[in-house]
Amino acid sequence: MAAGVLSFVRGVDFSRNDFSGDRFPHDVEQMTQMTWLKLNRSSLEKVPDELSRCANLEHLQMSRNSLTSVHGELSDLPRLRSVIVRHNNIKTSGIPTDIFRMKDLTIIDFSNNQLREVPNNLEYAKCAIVLNLSHNNIENIPNQVFSNLIDLLYVDLSFNKLDMLPPQIRRLTLVQELRLSNNPLHHFQLKQLPSMTALRVLHMRNTNRTLDNIPPTMDDLENLTDVDFAENNLPSVPDALYKLKSLRKLDLSANKISKIDLPEGSWESLVTLNISTNCLKALPENLVRMTMLQRLYASNNKLTFEGIPSGIGKLVQLTVLHLSYNQLELVPEGLSRCVKLQRVRLDHNKLITLPDGIHLLPDLTELDLHENDDLVMPPKPNEKRKALNFYNIDFSLANQMRLAGQSPCSSVSSMQSSSTKDPVARRKDFIRRRRHQADESGASKVIQGMSKIAGAGAQMAEEKENEEAAMVKPAANWRTDIDRRRRQIDYKEIFEDEVGTEDGIWVWEIENFYPSLMDEAFHGQFYDADAYLVLRTVQEPSGSLTHSIYFWLGEKATLDKGMCAAVHAVGLRNHLNASCRTIREEQNDESDEFLELFGEEIVYIEGARTATGFFTVEKQAPVTRLYRCHVNGNAVEMEPVPVTAESLDPNFVFLLDTTDVMWIWTGRKARITVSTKARLFAERLNRNDRKNKSELETCNELRTPEEFWTALSGSPSKPDEPIVEHVPENFVPERKRLYKVQIGMGFIELPQIEMRHGAARQEMLDTKGVFILDSTSDIFLWTGKKANRLLKMAGQKMVQEMHRMIERPDYTQVTRETEGEESIMFKSKFVGWNDVIPCDFTRTADSVQRRGADVKVIMERDKMKTDLAALFLDRQPPMSYEESEELLQECNEDLELIESFVLEGKKFHRLPEHEFGTFYTMDCYVFLCRYEVLPEEDDDGSDAGSTSEHGRNDEDRADDFKCVVYFWQGRDASNMGWLQFTFSLQPNFERLFKDKLEVVRMHQQQENHKFLAHFKKKFVIRRGRRGLTKNLGGHWPELFQMRANGSSVCTRTIQVDCRSDQLCSAFCFILRAPYKTIRDDGEKGRVFVWLGKESQEHEWPLVKEIADELIRRDDESFPIQVVNEGEEPDEYWDFLGGKKKYETSGEFVKYTRLFRCTNEKGYFSVSEKTVDFCQDDLDDDDIMIVDNGEVVTLWIGTKSSQVELKLAYKAAQVYIAHLRMKQTDRPRKLVATFKGKETKKLRKCFHAIPIVRSISSHLGAINSNIRQTLGDYAVQRRDNLSVKPGTYATTEWADASKMEEAMQLAEQFLAHEPQSVALSMGPSETRPLLEHLVAKCLHTPYSIIVYDKENGKIESPRVRTFWEAIEKMQRHFWATYLDVDRVLRHEIAFVAPCYQRAGIATRMLEFGLDANVLVKSTCESSHSILGQNGFSWSLKLTQEEYRDEQGKMLDIKLSPHDDLRLYYKQLRKDDDTPYYARMWP
Repeated sequence: MAAGVLSFVRGVDFSRNDFSGDRFPHDVEQMTQMTWLKLNRSSLEKVPDELSRCANLEHLQMSRNSLTSVHGELSDLPRLRSVIVRHNNIKTSGIPTDIFRMKDLTIIDFSNNQLREVPNNLEYAKCAIVLNLSHNNIENIPNQVFSNLIDLLYVDLSFNKLDMLPPQIRRLTLVQELRLSNNPLHHFQLKQLPSMTALRVLHMRNTNRTLDNIPPTMDDLENLTDVDFAENNLPSVPDALYKLKSLRKLDLSANKISKIDLPEGSWESLVTLNISTNCLKALPENLVRMTMLQRLYASNNKLTFEGIPSGIGKLVQLTVLHLSYNQLELVPEGLSRCVKLQRVRLDHNKLITLPDGIHLLPDLTELDLHENDDLVMPPKPNEKRKALNFYNIDFSLANQMRLAGQSPCSSVSSMQSSSTKDPVARRKDFIRRRRHQADESGASKVIQGMSKIAGAGAQMAEEKENEEAAMVKPAANWRTDIDRRRRQIDYKEIFEDEVGTEDGIWVWEIENFYPSLMDEAFHGQFYDADAYLVLRTVQEPSGSLTHSIYFWLGEKATLDKGMCAAVHAVGLRNHLNASCRTIREEQNDESDEFLELFGEEIVYIEGARTATGFFTVEKQAPVTRLYRCHVNGNAVEMEPVPVTAESLDPNFVFLLDTTDVMWIWTGRKARITVSTKARLFAERLNRNDRKNKSELETCNELRTPEEFWTALSGSPSKPDEPIVEHVPENFVPERKRLYKVQIGMGFIELPQIEMRHGAARQEMLDTKGVFILDSTSDIFLWTGKKANRLLKMAGQKMVQEMHRMIERPDYTQVTRETEGEESIMFKSKFVGWNDVIPCDFTRTADSVQRRGADVKVIMERDKMKTDLAALFLDRQPPMSYEESEELLQECNEDLELIESFVLEGKKFHRLPEHEFGTFYTMDCYVFLCRYEVLPEEDDDGSDAGSTSEHGRNDEDRADDFKCVVYFWQGRDASNMGWLQFTFSLQPNFERLFKDKLEVVRMHQQQENHKFLAHFKKKFVIRRGRRGLTKNLGGHWPELFQMRANGSSVCTRTIQVDCRSDQLCSAFCFILRAPYKTIRDDGEKGRVFVWLGKESQEHEWPLVKEIADELIRRDDESFPIQVVNEGEEPDEYWDFLGGKKKYETSGEFVKYTRLFRCTNEKGYFSVSEKTVDFCQDDLDDDDIMIVDNGEVVTLWIGTKSSQVELKLAYKAAQVYIAHLRMKQTDRPRKLVATFKGKETKKLRKCFHAIPIVRSISSHLGAINSNIRQTLGDYAVQRRDNLSVKPGTYATTEWADASKMEEAMQLAEQFLAHEPQSVALSMGPSETRPLLEHLVAKCLHTPYSIIVYDKENGKIESPRVRTFWEAIEKMQRHFWATYLDVDRVLRHEIAFVAPCYQRAGIATRMLEFGLDANVLVKSTCESSHSILGQNGFSWSLKLTQEEYRDEQGKMLDIKLSPHDDLRLYYKQLRKDDDTPYYARMWP
């Protein structure tokens, strides 16, 4: 059988096989009908002997082998027509002389060999049309060669040593290609050239051509299209070349041409021009007339800007332009009109800039500009003007304004006419027209017009027929409609015409998908594995026929039989035009009507009488295989190797597949990435091919379980021989070969598919074809779904022969693959075969059926909804001062009384009257407001509430009121205050006021107008907690900013960072500045009222009242001083830490706007916040757009999605484009920032927004200084103590000699940290650092306390020394560390009973600043509270110790049983050593 199949093979491509030695398949001799054979790159060392049996062989290729001779077998091939043996080691003596006497030999190719002379008897190959002897060492051509071979069409003698060509070359009048490059040819004058009138290609590169040995005219060479005269040192272009009318490709590179005088009308058909490496200073002006030019190479010349024709833009077909290594400073603007440019090289020039339109070239893929040091690229076209679809949304300005209900023209009515187009748009239109002009031809226009006319005529004829049919349309009838809709199928081939025409019963059995009529003798006998079709026809007395159709299913009937019985039952009904329904009958559950058909005598027979129509596929028995893994980029290649331990290599990863278990074995030197990819490959193999029935196990060379060795070698013990490296480092897996099976009239061909770089791709497979993929140790037969039966059979036969005839390893396996069901192992042989199928998991079968599966159609129909209308609305104008005053009076008109409460501890206490209007960010307040319900007025103006027949008297009206409870919560306050209110105070109010009560919860800077109006613009917000600030505050300067947003009703005075850069000329500020010491006149400080130049005059009296009533609180020791901007005393700047640059313009207030971008509604929408917004309106879940009149900032919340970010970016672009038309004098820039990284331009839009900076950025500045000061010893101590990175407890690590310097570093760090940083710090990351640093400052005097390591006790020093240390510490701290208390005043507190609440105790840091307060607060209850919050005592002094050196009692009032303890917070809970003891190791 094998011989029979091979005898039909007409051609086969055995290229890239290894046929070295004696590996050539001997079965080739059985291919007696073979006419062509390819053996390229097959490692052949000699011509195979088997070729002598292939007497019909006509075409033979043996290129790129190791042949030294072709003697022998070629002489036995009488029908040989072509011999191609290039790229071998053949010498002249190795060529048989008799092969040239074959009368049919037409192609002779011995190029790239070692020939020193022309083969003997070559002149006898008179039928030759191709002669290729290039890349040899031939020095002479005999005269008789060209005398006899006059039919040559292709002659290639390049890269030889020819000095002369025989004059008989003139006889080659039919030659079309003459290649003579890289030959000396000193004595060849080209005089014979005019006789070659059919010549199309002439290559004479590096042949010593001069203007003298080139013919002066070539008028007869009308067909010459390709000329190569490169590397000939020509001083100018030969005149003969100008006259070549058909020239399409010209190469004059590497000459000495300094000027090209191109006559008008020359080279009009030229497509490629190479004039590189010459001495040109300018390109010819007539170059722009070469409208067909596509490639221009002019590198390595002396071209300047003036040397480039200004009309170069007329070359609309130009795709490649090389101008490297020239002296260009600019390029003409017309270059951007060459709309088809794809590759442009301008490197190594002196370019300064490029035309703006260079970015608009639509097909540009390569732009090389390196080595142009002074080049400044032009800006890219404004992306904001592009109407690009983003997330299927058109974000063009015109479209968004149309959706918002505005006309694009209305927004620019105040501007110049909209007919003036944007220059970028005009250039795009021009490029579009030029490209269309370049692509369109006259013929296409005619065809397009004729098609349009023909289509219109056909459409009119169809419409006319439809109108005529509509005129004769019959009356509607549902039966007629059903018959019309029913598909007309002919069932005569299935059912006979006599069926159902008379009274009787018919029974069919289903066999091979079709019904087969049964004999009446078998009626009533049913096999339980079969299906039957039964028809009962009854003739009525009227003569009409009534049909009953049944299909009977056995219990063991196969799926195909049951389905076909149901389908054919419906087909039988259609065949009979019956109106009955088909009835399903199942074994042992038949209906009575069905049983009556057979007289209730039904016989069940076990088994099946008919065969199923399905094919039974028997899977191959599982075979254990071992694969060596290679990674090629992202692909994983599996190479089968023998299933032995000797195949393992430490440098590789192996996959052992035993079907039930897949082992991934990793060598000790293998890369982890290869192991990971091999495991992922095994998972895919198990999931797709094994249906997750296999188990995956991983192991490595050092830890290999016994189960692996059992599966590999059958023995649980490890082999005695060690695993060594045996695979060469330069090993490359064998190249794959892809064959396509082709059949014809009595023959089979097996050509190879050319694979670039040896990579197979899925696109190479054709659904109508059969392919064989040969990787030597694996052979795959792939069958397309639409391949015919004969092609499939031929593929099966050929894959068997390929497996048998070529020498292969014993473990080689043949696998059959079907299109759409390929295995993972087969897919791994192809590059980029991805199993991931893009799909929408939200789609159901119903939605696909209803809306279709075409994603493009669905996206076009379901464009994502957007709402950007808020971006096109005008900014809400601010309320005038007069209107604000009226609103203020209206809001207070019905107010009868207001009572205020503040949360202290766990109870609400009444707020003192002098504190009304003062709020703290860490506190919660409750305001009870009683409002009078004012009577409504009728249309005539009469009072509806006056005493009348239908009214109420004054006493009833007196009880008509409404109570509103406002709960105000500071920004830094916890929600415990709200819970305390709802569970304690609110129930009391509800019992008192019942249904007249309303509760309103408000947060800081989000108060409503009515609530703010009750304070009459005297609304002050301080930082911190009320209790702490009252007792501890006042020691540091405080700065307040008064600002009104939208209207004066919303006036707030909020504390800001006490720095001069916080000032702004548009507002008024209040500075409370305490002196370090009380002056002689009794002044403790001063309150400065700073009036900005651009602030409103009506604000000046108000800010003075606020300073007097709420800031200094009528304290005469703090006189008020009004300071105008620009007239500040030096003392004022000293309190602010020095004069710094601040905002001097208040124009931004007129333009400030805040937009919120979100998709929480199910679609993307933009909404504008009110004018009175604050920092809390920056929603962390969304994207915000902030406009200050100069910069549009995109604020990105940390919890926002990427989709929101991208859509918000597009929305901001639309907003800026809209403002560019409305406010031409205020262009905006678009910037982006993240939460916590707000810029100063963004922060000035918000009232009193703190500077949020990461403390790590400040630590980085002094990190190196601390390391240098403390030395490696400090770093080592920090590591030993397991301190978090970035936490520097300076004095704890320093030795005694460096204590003072380390303290200065700590002071330097604290002095540069503003108060706002401390407020914005998260406790988890920054508070430990602050605790350490401040603890060192506070515990400076504690270093005198000695810790006895031997006895484990504390030796207390003399009391007098202790008190002196305490006082010294207090003076030093409060006098020196002014910036320290700004940062940490919320972290420091005294231990006093009124302050020992849990909420405050958690924020305490250290104690010991005031001894008297410590003494008074000492009680057991305070100890327990502090202990619960992580505090411990470090020193205990009894009454006996309160004596000085003379033994006198100190002035401390303590009971005999009391003691004094100093508390500190346990900084490291795992260390019981007292804190002061750890200071000095």
